[in-house]
Amino acid sequence: MDIVVNNKPEKLTDGDKLYELLVQLNMAEKRGIAVAVNSNVISRSEWEKCALNQNDKITIIRPTQGG
Repeated sequence: MDIVVNNKPEKLTDGDKLYELLVQLNMAEKRGIAVAVNSNVISRSEWEKCALNQNDKITIIRPTQGG
């Protein structure tokens, strides 16, 4: 299945959940990230339950430092 993560195309196996995507991207254990699927923020406690579908748009936001 094809999805888009932060404006970049990604491929997943049909039926994958959000958590599997985050594992694939080495982000599942990172602290302080926010994840939205089709502009809906998904809480960390829901990542393992959140099913992804063809053409979903996932946004992952990480805090940055600077000034």
